[in-house]
Amino acid sequence: MIGLRAHADGWVVPVRAQPGARKTGVLGEQAGALKLAVNAPPEDGRANKALAELLGEVLGVKRSQVELLRGAASREKLFLIRGVERADLETCLRELAAPREA
Repeated sequence: MIGLRAHADGWVVPVRAQPGARKTGVLGEQAGALKLAVNAPPEDGRANKALAELLGEVLGVKRSQVELLRGAASREKLFLIRGVERADLETCLRELAAPREA
């Protein structure tokens, strides 16, 4: 289960990043965080930008609604998601974290 937390401006989603991956996408759930892979290297904030874009895309929100709160230089990150109802976000995260069939 992904550990969603309340924030004054929205909801905080923990993300486990895999920068420099061959393929960009959602890899499921790992240790209470949504695991995301991006092609961008972890240099000059490129991976963080790519993660924010991917997270916005998979959650169905605009890029401006996604903000990195903590973890700019770490694989463990916290993203703030604005303008989304908790129930909708939980449903989306549950679907994203579900194991994928091969």
